[in-house]
Amino acid sequence: LRACAYIKISRCSESGMTEGMTEAVPSKRAVDYNDPESKPKEHWVKLNIGGTVFLTTKSTLCRHQSSFLARMLQNDPELPSLKDENGAYLIDRDPSYFQPILNYLRHGKLIINQGVAEEGVLEEAEFYNIPPLIKLLKDRMGFASNGSSVAVNHVYRVLHCQEGELTQMLSTLSDGWKMNQLVNIGSQYSYSSSDQSEFLVIVSRLVDERPEKDSHTTMKERSLKDQGSRI
Repeated sequence: LRACAYIKISRCSESGMTEGMTEAVPSKRAVDYNDPESKPKEHWVKLNIGGTVFLTTKSTLCRHQSSFLARMLQNDPELPSLKDENGAYLIDRDPSYFQPILNYLRHGKLIINQGVAEEGVLEEAEFYNIPPLIKLLKDRMGFASNGSSVAVNHVYRVLHCQEGELTQMLSTLSDGWKMNQLVNIGSQYSYSSSDQSEFLVIVSRLVDERPEKDSHTTMKERSLKDQGSRI
């Protein structure tokens, strides 16, 4: 039964006199947060991803309506889903790459722990079909506008020097070269009578490997420029 409050309402009669009457008006029920029945409920969801159980809310998983997770919770007929004995949705994917995706859905920030490969997170973002996260990962990984990646690789060189030459050689490194490793090989490979120790110095620098199409275009542009300068 709904609780009712009785209030007094004054009405004017035809003679101009006012007559009082009471009318029952339903009152709103106060929310008692100590009563579990009156608390607003959030729909919690369990996900069993590769054997690891994640607990989150439906609103988090449905943040992007076209995503795999949102469609799964909406019982999309084209996306049948199975549950384990505890009622968790079964998804056969790598759980270590899912944690950054779940956190992104929670707060919109991409945070990848050390030891987790960005390529793996990108693969999972594409599987779960989350376009903003896919773009964010590709921008972070340095993908070119044509969809191909710009690989950043290290070029290594091994330099040989004696102990007395080591300081001078390291001080003259330039063009982005950095020392990676110093190996003392003693003096057994020495070709002189000096007793100084000998070292192998491994140095490296970063090199961007652009797609071949870009390199061909650059060569063509240089060729046309050279031809123009001869005319």
